[in-house]
Amino acid sequence: MRPEREQAILNEPLAIIDDWSAEICKEATLASLSETAIAKARENYKNKFPEQAIDVDVWDDITFLNKAKITKRGKITNAAIILLGKPESEHFISPAVAKIRWILKDKDNIEKDYTVLPCPFLLNAEEIYNKIRKVKYRYMREGSLFPEEIDQYEPYVIREAINNCIAHQDYRLGGYVNVVENEDGYLTFSNLGSFIPGNIERVIREDAPEEHYRNPFLAAAMFNLKMVDTIGSGIKRMFNYQRQRFFPMPDYQFADNKVVVKVTGKVIDLHYARVLAQIPSLTLIEIMMLDKVQKKISLTDWEINRLREKKLIEGRKPNFFISVTVAKITGQKAAYTRNKGFNKEYYHDLILRALKEHKSLSRTDIEGLIWEKLPDIYNDKQKKVKINNLISELSRNKKIRNEGTDNKPLWVKNH
Repeated sequence: MRPEREQAILNEPLAIIDDWSAEICKEATLASLSETAIAKARENYKNKFPEQAIDVDVWDDITFLNKAKITKRGKITNAAIILLGKPESEHFISPAVAKIRWILKDKDNIEKDYTVLPCPFLLNAEEIYNKIRKVKYRYMREGSLFPEEIDQYEPYVIREAINNCIAHQDYRLGGYVNVVENEDGYLTFSNLGSFIPGNIERVIREDAPEEHYRNPFLAAAMFNLKMVDTIGSGIKRMFNYQRQRFFPMPDYQFADNKVVVKVTGKVIDLHYARVLAQIPSLTLIEIMMLDKVQKKISLTDWEINRLREKKLIEGRKPNFFISVTVAKITGQKAAYTRNKGFNKEYYHDLILRALKEHKSLSRTDIEGLIWEKLPDIYNDKQKKVKINNLISELSRNKKIRNEGTDNKPLWVKNH
Protein backbone atom coordinates (compact mmCIF):
# COMPACT_ATOMS: atom_id res chain seq x y z
CA MET A 1 0.00 0.00 0.00
CA ARG A 2 1.32 3.46 -0.88
CA PRO A 3 2.26 5.77 2.03
CA GLU A 4 -0.25 8.43 0.97
CA ARG A 5 -3.03 5.82 0.98
CA GLU A 6 -1.98 4.60 4.42
CA GLN A 7 -2.04 8.20 5.64
CA ALA A 8 -5.52 8.69 4.21
CA ILE A 9 -6.80 5.57 5.96
CA LEU A 10 -5.38 6.61 9.30
CA ASN A 11 -6.77 10.11 8.95
CA GLU A 12 -10.28 8.92 8.18
CA PRO A 13 -12.71 9.28 11.10
CA LEU A 14 -13.28 5.90 12.77
CA ALA A 15 -16.28 4.59 14.62
CA ILE A 16 -14.87 5.48 18.03
CA ILE A 17 -17.35 7.12 20.39
CA ASP A 18 -14.72 8.65 22.64
CA ASP A 19 -11.23 9.45 21.36
CA TRP A 20 -9.48 10.96 24.36
CA SER A 21 -6.31 11.63 22.35
CA ALA A 22 -8.20 14.03 20.02
CA GLU A 23 -9.59 16.20 22.83
CA ILE A 24 -8.39 19.81 23.09
CA CYS A 25 -6.24 21.01 26.00
CA LYS A 26 -7.97 24.34 26.42
CA GLU A 27 -5.25 26.03 28.45
CA ALA A 28 -2.31 24.74 26.39
CA THR A 29 -0.67 26.83 23.67
CA LEU A 30 2.10 26.39 21.13
CA ALA A 31 4.51 27.44 23.89
CA SER A 32 3.50 24.28 25.77
CA LEU A 33 5.26 22.17 23.14
CA SER A 34 8.98 21.43 22.97
CA GLU A 35 10.81 23.28 20.17
CA THR A 36 13.28 20.39 19.95
CA ALA A 37 10.43 17.89 19.62
CA ILE A 38 8.75 19.99 16.91
CA ALA A 39 12.03 20.13 14.98
CA LYS A 40 12.33 16.34 15.23
CA ALA A 41 8.71 16.00 14.15
CA ARG A 42 9.42 18.06 11.03
CA GLU A 43 12.42 15.88 10.22
CA ASN A 44 10.46 12.66 10.64
CA TYR A 45 7.51 13.97 8.63
CA LYS A 46 9.77 14.86 5.71
CA ASN A 47 11.35 11.41 5.82
CA LYS A 48 7.92 9.84 5.81
CA PHE A 49 6.54 12.03 3.04
CA PRO A 50 9.54 13.28 1.00
CA GLU A 51 7.25 14.71 -1.67
CA GLN A 52 6.14 17.34 0.88
CA ALA A 53 9.63 18.20 2.14
CA ILE A 54 9.84 21.55 0.30
CA ASP A 55 6.46 22.62 1.67
CA VAL A 56 7.33 21.58 5.21
CA ASP A 57 10.33 23.93 5.18
CA VAL A 58 8.12 26.97 4.57
CA TRP A 59 5.26 26.07 6.92
CA ASP A 60 5.18 27.79 10.29
CA ASP A 61 4.83 25.54 13.33
CA ILE A 62 1.05 25.73 13.60
CA THR A 63 0.58 25.00 9.89
CA PHE A 64 2.92 22.03 10.13
CA LEU A 65 1.22 20.64 13.24
CA ASN A 66 -2.20 20.96 11.59
CA LYS A 67 -0.97 19.27 8.41
CA ALA A 68 0.62 16.45 10.42
CA LYS A 69 -2.71 15.90 12.23
CA ILE A 70 -1.19 16.63 15.64
CA THR A 71 -3.21 19.75 16.41
CA LYS A 72 -6.74 20.75 15.38
CA ARG A 73 -7.08 24.14 13.75
CA GLY A 74 -4.15 25.38 15.76
CA LYS A 75 -5.47 24.05 19.06
CA ILE A 76 -3.34 21.75 21.17
CA THR A 77 -4.68 18.21 21.57
CA ASN A 78 -3.92 15.59 24.19
CA ALA A 79 -1.96 13.73 21.49
CA ALA A 80 0.16 16.85 20.90
CA ILE A 81 1.07 17.03 24.60
CA ILE A 82 1.92 13.32 24.71
CA LEU A 83 4.14 13.40 21.65
CA LEU A 84 5.58 16.92 21.68
CA GLY A 85 4.77 18.52 25.03
CA LYS A 86 7.39 19.97 27.31
CA PRO A 87 7.89 17.90 30.48
CA GLU A 88 6.20 20.61 32.56
CA SER A 89 3.19 20.53 30.22
CA GLU A 90 2.03 17.11 31.37
CA HIS A 91 -0.34 18.77 33.87
CA PHE A 92 -2.52 19.88 30.94
CA ILE A 93 -3.75 16.30 30.51
CA SER A 94 -4.15 15.60 34.25
CA PRO A 95 -5.43 13.34 35.77
CA ALA A 96 -4.09 11.37 32.79
CA VAL A 97 -0.39 10.46 32.97
CA ALA A 98 2.22 10.51 30.18
CA LYS A 99 5.31 8.71 31.46
CA ILE A 100 7.56 5.89 30.23
CA ARG A 101 9.52 3.84 32.72
CA TRP A 102 12.54 1.62 32.05
CA ILE A 103 13.59 -0.91 34.70
CA LEU A 104 16.64 -3.17 34.64
CA LYS A 105 16.42 -6.41 36.64
CA ASP A 106 19.03 -9.05 37.27
CA LYS A 107 18.60 -12.80 36.72
CA ASP A 108 16.95 -13.10 40.14
CA ASN A 109 14.37 -10.47 39.13
CA ILE A 110 15.84 -7.90 41.53
CA GLU A 111 15.75 -4.28 40.37
CA LYS A 112 19.18 -2.83 39.55
CA ASP A 113 18.37 0.46 37.81
CA TYR A 114 15.46 2.48 36.50
CA THR A 115 14.53 5.68 34.64
CA VAL A 116 11.18 7.48 34.35
CA LEU A 117 10.71 9.94 31.48
CA PRO A 118 7.72 12.23 30.77
CA CYS A 119 6.61 13.77 27.49
CA PRO A 120 7.61 14.53 24.78
CA PHE A 121 7.30 10.85 23.83
CA LEU A 122 8.62 11.53 20.33
CA LEU A 123 12.03 12.14 21.91
CA ASN A 124 11.83 10.13 25.10
CA ALA A 125 10.70 6.89 23.49
CA GLU A 126 14.09 6.91 21.78
CA GLU A 127 15.78 7.68 25.09
CA ILE A 128 14.13 4.61 26.59
CA TYR A 129 15.27 2.56 23.59
CA ASN A 130 18.83 3.75 24.20
CA LYS A 131 18.61 2.64 27.83
CA ILE A 132 18.24 -0.99 26.74
CA ARG A 133 21.64 -2.63 26.67
CA LYS A 134 22.89 -3.61 23.21
CA VAL A 135 24.03 -7.09 24.12
CA LYS A 136 25.36 -9.58 21.59
CA TYR A 137 23.99 -13.10 21.65
CA ARG A 138 26.34 -16.00 20.91
CA TYR A 139 24.79 -19.18 19.58
CA MET A 140 25.95 -22.68 20.31
CA ARG A 141 27.23 -23.52 16.86
CA GLU A 142 25.69 -26.48 15.05
CA GLY A 143 27.86 -26.87 12.00
CA SER A 144 27.03 -23.83 9.89
CA LEU A 145 23.44 -23.55 11.12
CA PHE A 146 23.83 -20.46 13.31
CA PRO A 147 25.86 -17.26 12.97
CA GLU A 148 28.48 -16.77 15.65
CA GLU A 149 27.02 -13.57 17.04
CA ILE A 150 23.98 -11.33 16.55
CA ASP A 151 22.20 -8.54 18.42
CA GLN A 152 20.16 -10.01 21.23
CA TYR A 153 17.17 -7.87 20.22
CA GLU A 154 16.22 -6.61 16.78
CA PRO A 155 15.99 -2.77 17.02
CA TYR A 156 12.74 -2.73 15.06
CA VAL A 157 11.11 -5.12 17.54
CA ILE A 158 12.03 -2.90 20.50
CA ARG A 159 10.82 0.31 18.86
CA GLU A 160 7.62 -1.28 17.59
CA ALA A 161 6.81 -2.66 21.04
CA ILE A 162 7.43 0.70 22.75
CA ASN A 163 5.43 2.65 20.17
CA ASN A 164 2.55 0.17 20.31
CA CYS A 165 2.39 0.73 24.06
CA ILE A 166 2.31 4.52 23.52
CA ALA A 167 -0.35 4.30 20.80
CA HIS A 168 -2.66 1.95 22.70
CA GLN A 169 -2.19 3.09 26.31
CA ASP A 170 -5.38 4.12 28.09
CA TYR A 171 -3.94 7.32 29.55
CA ARG A 172 -7.03 8.02 31.62
CA LEU A 173 -6.16 5.06 33.87
CA GLY A 174 -3.18 7.01 35.21
CA GLY A 175 -0.49 4.37 34.64
CA TYR A 176 2.96 4.33 33.09
CA VAL A 177 4.14 2.70 29.89
CA ASN A 178 6.64 0.16 31.21
CA VAL A 179 9.73 -1.40 29.65
CA VAL A 180 11.41 -4.01 31.85
CA GLU A 181 14.77 -5.41 30.81
CA ASN A 182 15.82 -8.66 32.46
CA GLU A 183 19.46 -9.72 32.35
CA ASP A 184 18.31 -13.29 31.86
CA GLY A 185 17.57 -12.47 28.22
CA TYR A 186 14.13 -10.98 27.76
CA LEU A 187 12.25 -7.68 27.58
CA THR A 188 8.73 -7.00 28.82
CA PHE A 189 6.58 -4.12 27.54
CA SER A 190 3.23 -3.21 29.06
CA ASN A 191 0.46 -0.65 28.73
CA LEU A 192 -2.90 -0.20 30.39
CA GLY A 193 -6.08 -0.96 28.49
CA SER A 194 -7.62 -3.99 26.82
CA PHE A 195 -6.24 -5.53 23.62
CA ILE A 196 -8.78 -4.28 21.08
CA PRO A 197 -8.19 -6.95 18.36
CA GLY A 198 -9.09 -9.64 20.91
CA ASN A 199 -6.26 -12.12 20.37
CA ILE A 200 -2.86 -12.12 18.74
CA GLU A 201 -3.58 -15.09 16.46
CA ARG A 202 -6.28 -13.06 14.74
CA VAL A 203 -3.84 -10.20 14.09
CA ILE A 204 -1.30 -12.57 12.52
CA ARG A 205 -3.84 -14.60 10.56
CA GLU A 206 -5.77 -11.68 9.08
CA ASP A 207 -2.70 -9.49 8.47
CA ALA A 208 -4.92 -6.46 7.89
CA PRO A 209 -5.32 -3.00 9.42
CA GLU A 210 -7.39 -2.80 12.57
CA GLU A 211 -10.78 -1.19 12.10
CA HIS A 212 -10.71 0.49 15.51
CA TYR A 213 -8.04 2.07 17.69
CA ARG A 214 -8.24 3.23 21.28
CA ASN A 215 -6.52 6.50 20.32
CA PRO A 216 -7.09 6.95 16.57
CA PHE A 217 -5.96 10.60 16.54
CA LEU A 218 -2.74 9.68 18.39
CA ALA A 219 -2.17 6.67 16.11
CA ALA A 220 -2.52 8.86 13.02
CA ALA A 221 -0.07 11.42 14.41
CA MET A 222 2.45 8.69 15.25
CA PHE A 223 2.17 7.32 11.73
CA ASN A 224 2.75 10.77 10.26
CA LEU A 225 5.82 11.24 12.48
CA LYS A 226 7.27 7.87 11.44
CA MET A 227 6.96 6.37 14.90
CA VAL A 228 4.82 3.64 13.36
CA ASP A 229 6.10 2.45 9.99
CA THR A 230 3.06 0.80 8.46
CA ILE A 231 -0.53 -0.08 9.22
CA GLY A 232 -1.45 -3.54 10.43
CA SER A 233 1.87 -5.32 9.83
CA GLY A 234 3.98 -4.14 12.77
CA ILE A 235 3.17 -7.05 15.09
CA LYS A 236 3.61 -9.58 12.30
CA ARG A 237 7.02 -8.11 11.49
CA MET A 238 7.99 -8.53 15.15
CA PHE A 239 7.12 -12.23 14.92
CA ASN A 240 9.05 -12.63 11.68
CA TYR A 241 12.17 -11.00 13.12
CA GLN A 242 12.08 -13.49 16.00
CA ARG A 243 11.59 -16.28 13.48
CA GLN A 244 14.68 -15.22 11.52
CA ARG A 245 16.75 -15.46 14.70
CA PHE A 246 15.23 -18.88 15.59
CA PHE A 247 14.09 -17.25 18.85
CA PRO A 248 10.79 -17.85 20.65
CA MET A 249 7.77 -15.92 19.42
CA PRO A 250 6.67 -12.84 21.43
CA ASP A 251 4.35 -13.69 24.31
CA TYR A 252 1.18 -11.61 24.64
CA GLN A 253 -0.80 -11.64 27.89
CA PHE A 254 -4.12 -9.88 28.40
CA ALA A 255 -5.32 -9.65 31.98
CA ASP A 256 -6.39 -7.03 34.52
CA ASN A 257 -7.07 -4.50 31.74
CA LYS A 258 -3.43 -4.57 30.68
CA VAL A 259 -1.45 -5.72 27.65
CA VAL A 260 1.94 -7.31 28.39
CA VAL A 261 4.38 -8.35 25.65
CA LYS A 262 7.45 -10.47 26.41
CA VAL A 263 10.27 -10.63 23.84
CA THR A 264 12.93 -13.29 24.40
CA GLY A 265 16.46 -12.62 23.16
CA LYS A 266 17.88 -16.13 23.19
CA VAL A 267 17.23 -19.72 22.13
CA ILE A 268 15.37 -21.55 24.88
CA ASP A 269 14.90 -24.83 23.00
CA LEU A 270 17.55 -25.83 20.47
CA HIS A 271 15.22 -28.47 19.01
CA TYR A 272 12.64 -25.81 18.18
CA ALA A 273 15.34 -23.60 16.67
CA ARG A 274 16.44 -26.42 14.39
CA VAL A 275 12.86 -26.85 13.19
CA LEU A 276 12.70 -23.17 12.19
CA ALA A 277 16.08 -23.34 10.51
CA GLN A 278 15.52 -26.51 8.51
CA ILE A 279 11.80 -26.38 7.68
CA PRO A 280 11.38 -22.90 6.11
CA SER A 281 8.00 -23.86 4.62
CA LEU A 282 6.30 -23.56 8.02
CA THR A 283 3.71 -20.80 8.18
CA LEU A 284 3.90 -18.19 10.91
CA ILE A 285 0.73 -19.61 12.50
CA GLU A 286 2.31 -23.09 12.61
CA ILE A 287 5.46 -21.63 14.14
CA MET A 288 3.36 -19.92 16.81
CA MET A 289 1.77 -23.29 17.62
CA LEU A 290 5.13 -25.04 17.83
CA ASP A 291 6.32 -22.16 20.00
CA LYS A 292 3.63 -23.12 22.50
CA VAL A 293 4.94 -26.69 22.47
CA GLN A 294 8.47 -25.55 23.38
CA LYS A 295 7.11 -23.26 26.11
CA LYS A 296 4.79 -26.01 27.42
CA ILE A 297 1.75 -23.77 26.88
CA SER A 298 -1.59 -25.54 26.40
CA LEU A 299 -2.76 -25.98 22.83
CA THR A 300 -6.36 -25.67 21.70
CA ASP A 301 -8.01 -28.70 20.10
CA TRP A 302 -7.85 -26.93 16.73
CA GLU A 303 -4.12 -26.30 17.14
CA ILE A 304 -3.49 -29.91 18.17
CA ASN A 305 -5.37 -31.21 15.14
CA ARG A 306 -3.54 -28.79 12.82
CA LEU A 307 -0.09 -29.84 14.06
CA ARG A 308 -1.00 -33.52 13.93
CA GLU A 309 -2.36 -33.19 10.41
CA LYS A 310 0.97 -31.64 9.41
CA LYS A 311 2.75 -34.47 11.28
CA LEU A 312 4.67 -31.94 13.38
CA ILE A 313 3.95 -33.27 16.88
CA GLU A 314 3.30 -36.49 18.75
CA GLY A 315 2.34 -37.31 22.31
CA ARG A 316 -0.72 -36.97 24.47
CA LYS A 317 -2.20 -33.81 25.87
CA PRO A 318 -0.54 -31.89 27.48
CA ASN A 319 2.83 -33.62 26.83
CA PHE A 320 3.46 -32.98 23.14
CA PHE A 321 6.84 -33.18 21.40
CA ILE A 322 8.18 -32.95 17.86
CA SER A 323 7.20 -35.84 15.61
CA VAL A 324 9.51 -38.52 14.26
CA THR A 325 9.11 -36.95 10.79
CA VAL A 326 10.43 -33.60 12.00
CA ALA A 327 13.11 -35.33 14.07
CA LYS A 328 14.50 -37.03 10.96
CA ILE A 329 14.50 -33.80 8.94
CA THR A 330 16.22 -31.81 11.66
CA GLY A 331 18.64 -34.47 12.90
CA GLN A 332 16.94 -34.87 16.27
CA LYS A 333 16.45 -38.64 16.38
CA ALA A 334 18.03 -38.90 19.83
CA ALA A 335 15.94 -36.01 21.16
CA TYR A 336 12.82 -37.61 19.70
CA THR A 337 13.53 -40.85 21.54
CA ARG A 338 14.22 -38.97 24.79
CA ASN A 339 10.90 -37.18 24.45
CA LYS A 340 8.87 -40.18 23.37
CA GLY A 341 10.47 -42.54 25.86
CA PHE A 342 10.11 -46.30 25.64
CA ASN A 343 7.14 -48.62 25.85
CA LYS A 344 6.11 -49.89 29.26
CA GLU A 345 7.46 -53.39 28.57
CA TYR A 346 10.94 -51.86 28.40
CA TYR A 347 10.57 -50.35 31.87
CA HIS A 348 8.97 -53.50 33.27
CA ASP A 349 11.88 -55.56 31.98
CA LEU A 350 14.42 -53.18 33.55
CA ILE A 351 12.75 -53.51 36.96
CA LEU A 352 12.44 -57.30 36.76
CA ARG A 353 16.06 -57.77 35.65
CA ALA A 354 17.26 -55.51 38.47
CA LEU A 355 15.21 -57.53 40.99
CA LYS A 356 16.70 -60.76 39.68
CA GLU A 357 20.18 -59.36 40.18
CA HIS A 358 19.71 -57.53 43.49
CA LYS A 359 16.88 -59.62 45.05
CA SER A 360 15.00 -56.53 46.33
CA LEU A 361 14.50 -52.86 45.42
CA SER A 362 13.16 -49.89 47.35
CA ARG A 363 11.09 -47.18 45.71
CA THR A 364 14.22 -45.00 45.66
CA ASP A 365 16.14 -47.79 43.92
CA ILE A 366 13.48 -48.08 41.21
CA GLU A 367 13.40 -44.33 40.66
CA GLY A 368 17.18 -44.29 40.31
CA LEU A 369 16.96 -47.14 37.80
CA ILE A 370 14.52 -45.61 35.32
CA TRP A 371 14.19 -41.88 36.14
CA GLU A 372 16.61 -40.69 33.44
CA LYS A 373 15.07 -43.05 30.89
CA LEU A 374 11.60 -41.51 31.17
CA PRO A 375 10.54 -38.95 28.52
CA ASP A 376 12.31 -35.58 28.76
CA ILE A 377 9.01 -33.76 28.40
CA TYR A 378 7.79 -35.16 31.74
CA ASN A 379 8.20 -32.98 34.79
CA ASP A 380 9.17 -34.50 38.16
CA LYS A 381 5.56 -35.01 39.23
CA GLN A 382 4.68 -36.75 35.98
CA LYS A 383 7.72 -39.02 36.29
CA LYS A 384 6.69 -40.08 39.80
CA VAL A 385 3.16 -40.86 38.58
CA LYS A 386 4.59 -42.92 35.70
CA ILE A 387 6.77 -44.93 38.08
CA ASN A 388 3.77 -45.52 40.39
CA ASN A 389 1.81 -46.85 37.42
CA LEU A 390 4.63 -49.18 36.34
CA ILE A 391 5.03 -50.63 39.84
CA SER A 392 1.26 -50.99 40.31
CA GLU A 393 0.87 -52.88 37.04
CA LEU A 394 3.67 -55.29 37.88
CA SER A 395 2.09 -55.86 41.29
CA ARG A 396 -1.42 -56.43 39.85
CA ASN A 397 0.03 -58.95 37.40
CA LYS A 398 1.69 -60.70 40.37
CA LYS A 399 5.18 -60.31 38.93
CA ILE A 400 6.42 -58.47 42.03
CA ARG A 401 5.29 -58.21 45.65
CA ASN A 402 5.91 -55.84 48.53
CA GLU A 403 7.76 -57.36 51.51
CA GLY A 404 8.15 -54.03 53.23
CA THR A 405 5.45 -51.67 54.55
CA ASP A 406 2.99 -49.38 52.81
CA ASN A 407 5.05 -46.38 53.90
CA LYS A 408 8.39 -48.00 53.07
CA PRO A 409 7.82 -50.66 50.41
CA LEU A 410 10.51 -53.18 49.50
CA TRP A 411 9.79 -54.92 46.23
CA VAL A 412 10.88 -58.47 45.39
CA LYS A 413 10.32 -60.66 42.34
CA ASN A 414 7.70 -63.38 42.48
CA HIS A 415 9.01 -66.83 41.56
